[in-house]
Amino acid sequence: MSSLIRILLAIFIPPVAVLVTTGFGIQFLLNIVLWVLGWVPGTVHALWLMNRDRPLL
Repeated sequence: MSSLIRILLAIFIPPVAVLVTTGFGIQFLLNIVLWVLGWVPGTVHALWLMNRDRPLL
């Protein structure tokens, strides 16, 4: 899946982006909980998961 589409999903529907990135598991369930508690924590978690393995530079 395109990175742009995954980033847009992470911004608007974070659990779907996490599901596509990591599959069904603890990160997906954690993201749903964070998303229910607030849009920002769910979005930050989804973006972090998508970029945690990439170097900054």
